[in-house]
Amino acid sequence: MTSAPTAAPVAAARPTVRTHHGDEVNDPYEWLRAKEDPEVIAHLEAENAYTDARTAHLSGLRERIFEEIKGRTLETDLSVPARRGGWWYYGRTVAGKQYGIHCRAPLAGPDDWTPPELSPDTEVPGEEVLLDGNVEAEGHEFFSLGSFDVSTDGTRLLYGVDTEGDERYTLRIRDLARGEDLTDVVTGTSAGASFSPDGRHVVYTTVDDAWRPDTVWLHEVGTDADADAKLFHEPDERYWVGAGFTRSDQYLVIEVGSSITTEEFLVPADDLRREPRSIWPRVEGVEYSATHAVVDGADVLYILHNDGALDFELVAVPASDPQGERRVVLPHTPGTRLLDVSAFRDWGVVSYRREGLARMGMLDYATGTVAELAFDEPLYAAGPGGNPEWAPPLLRIGYGSFITPGTVYDYVVATGELLLRKQQPVLGGYSAQEYGQERVWATASDGVQVPISLVWKRSFGDPGDGPRPVHLYGYGSYEHSIEPGFSVARLSMLDRGVVFAIAHVRGGGEMGRQWYEDGKLRHKRNTFTDFVACAEHLVSTGITTPDRMVAEGGSAGGLLMGAVANLAPELFAGVLADVPFVDALTTILDPSLPLTVIEWDEWGDPLHDAEVYAYMKSYSPYENVRDGVRYPRILATTSLNDTRVYYVEPAKWVARLREAGVDALLKCEMVAGHGGVSGRYNSWHQRAYELAWLLDVLGLAEA
Repeated sequence: MTSAPTAAPVAAARPTVRTHHGDEVNDPYEWLRAKEDPEVIAHLEAENAYTDARTAHLSGLRERIFEEIKGRTLETDLSVPARRGGWWYYGRTVAGKQYGIHCRAPLAGPDDWTPPELSPDTEVPGEEVLLDGNVEAEGHEFFSLGSFDVSTDGTRLLYGVDTEGDERYTLRIRDLARGEDLTDVVTGTSAGASFSPDGRHVVYTTVDDAWRPDTVWLHEVGTDADADAKLFHEPDERYWVGAGFTRSDQYLVIEVGSSITTEEFLVPADDLRREPRSIWPRVEGVEYSATHAVVDGADVLYILHNDGALDFELVAVPASDPQGERRVVLPHTPGTRLLDVSAFRDWGVVSYRREGLARMGMLDYATGTVAELAFDEPLYAAGPGGNPEWAPPLLRIGYGSFITPGTVYDYVVATGELLLRKQQPVLGGYSAQEYGQERVWATASDGVQVPISLVWKRSFGDPGDGPRPVHLYGYGSYEHSIEPGFSVARLSMLDRGVVFAIAHVRGGGEMGRQWYEDGKLRHKRNTFTDFVACAEHLVSTGITTPDRMVAEGGSAGGLLMGAVANLAPELFAGVLADVPFVDALTTILDPSLPLTVIEWDEWGDPLHDAEVYAYMKSYSPYENVRDGVRYPRILATTSLNDTRVYYVEPAKWVARLREAGVDALLKCEMVAGHGGVSGRYNSWHQRAYELAWLLDVLGLAEA
């Protein structure tokens, strides 16, 4: 029996010199990038063994947290059915099964708009199992669905499977009457493939050598993939490509987009080989998105855009002449960030942000007015979801908050009635009244007010009554907003007295487009200093103390964690960095790596701009680890097959931290991707692992 390692792995220092803009950098751990090198794999396995040994004392706590998550979850359950065509579509979960089961049941009739009240434990009349993820996952350590679509006539299923974690999917088509797959197999696709409205074709995208979705293809059902037709190719490395059909089924929309520029193309759904027609020619810095509607018998495109409108405006143009006269429907309103418009036959739905919250309203085509749907809680998230039909009398809505479990409503458009269809069951006697939520504000170094969302269990007292352990989360990139959503796993922290906090730092989208602009490119440091200001606020107001506060962030939020650990290590007892983007400068300097050229719009181009190079070098976590400084304890998690943030970034970062004397651990999943392991029970175990480590840092391992 092999004894547990007692000493941390030491990565060999092998000088690798790179020179840019006259600056010579020696990177001793770059050799860890060689994924196929047995020595690299051996090093990662040694890191895992060491981390397992260092956290072995938490095995009991991990198991308790896992059982708490499992015990609060209704393991055998169903989603609320969504109507499409002649069927109700829904998902099942079964106790003991890792993956969902995709099902459908027939409508009672053409006027049946009330989803059946299905019971998880009883047989549903006429139920068909379309795809059982547990069956498809057999023999694979990892399993993920990237595409799932049923033909309009309901006879065929299109599905895409990834069994590595690298987000590259193999498409197959299933004959639902026979329950057998056709001979069609398309490999190496991106997510999001779909049937054409007539069911004769499949539209899908593939990637280039840098893993950028760059080409849209048309596959005829029943033919060999080698004969597929190329519908569109984007040669510019700065742009991603995607494609999908409008809800009206009249058009295929091909979208070409970077972080700051968009161009969309229309193709008639009944003539998919026709040359794509640009809606608006691309203009650097102008983003837009179009959706098709029929207003007073005329085909119209509703277009959200930011051309001279920082927080976007909504215009309508004729579908036959989209570059003609624009009719302003919703003018630009500073402070109200328009996010999306969903068009249905008789009305539209507008999603937007105002005062830091995601909101939604009904768009009257005739008047151009929006009637906002109001909800009672001070913090919440609401938006449309699961609405595939073109002419429904109801709108499906998803709603939730920090203390209200995920809730599904149907909104009756004609009457304004909100029909509760389901609320996520939380077993074990959960009561929302036992928990509190509020928003407070920190003052950033430049005087800007930064929102912080808090949630806690009331029996431990309110925040500020006395120092409490705090779990502070942050992201702050890509205009991505961290919403006040419910989490079953989080209850394991709250019920041990921990206050959960989200720092809504600049670089995210919580406070509108300017909030994002002020946290990107040459303003990126605001993201990091905002997070530090939020932590300082929680300390200065008596909510916590540095020795009772831990921080967490993932991906670009992992960059935030690395930067904050360098900037203000004294503020935190521990830092959890999930799939962290901590070797940012090295990655963004290499245009051969996935996503690099596309990312220049977010971070800047250090390869060709010396000032951007110097700015990124000043904050990139790996470049700025400080010797002789007392850092918080650090746990970095990663996955070997992650194609968004390579495993090598946290591996190099941990090696450098160790060199500086930091107590740093690395946990690398050897068969997984950017989102970690697959399967719900595996995911619960993974989260229990992370939460147990955080509780240990907070001194609550026995709680």
